[in-house]
Amino acid sequence: MRRQYAAVITGASSGIGAAVSRKLSGLGYEVFGIGREFAPDDFWQQEGVHAVACDLLDTGRLCRIVRQIAAECRVRVLVNNAGVGYYGLHEELNPDKIKELVRTNLEAPMILAQLLLRQLKKHAGWMVNIASVTAAKTNPHGCAYGATKAGLASFSASLFEQARKYGVKVVTISPDMTK
Repeated sequence: MRRQYAAVITGASSGIGAAVSRKLSGLGYEVFGIGREFAPDDFWQQEGVHAVACDLLDTGRLCRIVRQIAAECRVRVLVNNAGVGYYGLHEELNPDKIKELVRTNLEAPMILAQLLLRQLKKHAGWMVNIASVTAAKTNPHGCAYGATKAGLASFSASLFEQARKYGVKVVTISPDMTK
């Protein structure tokens, strides 16, 4: 039996994403947690809770999965939590790491927003984007990471202005280091 509303959470296999998944399930949402891999956990075996193993960088597969969720469920919450960070001097990063930072921290949330925005408008939904304290300050040992999180914060603010007239709440949370 489907719950009334669904939530899609990226980076759900650990940390903030796992905690948000548990909380939303407890609030009655059908939870679709997206992560690269999930350790055995009784939580993900419960009815109404779905561990979706998918690498966000596999855009085609991600889009197919999210379109199927949107076709079958009333998505009211999107939490863009997945992130990757590489730290050190910028010249020490290679192009593949820079590409992974941009695609994971900025591109994937923008794609998921595009895929789910009609659902969020229809159900007066919520989009929560997990940025970082580095989005609003200098980050000399994580320039590219800070830039992607600043981009996510800027995207969130602009999307809020676009979508709020439809009842969609777009929120950016900028945590510091966390478990």
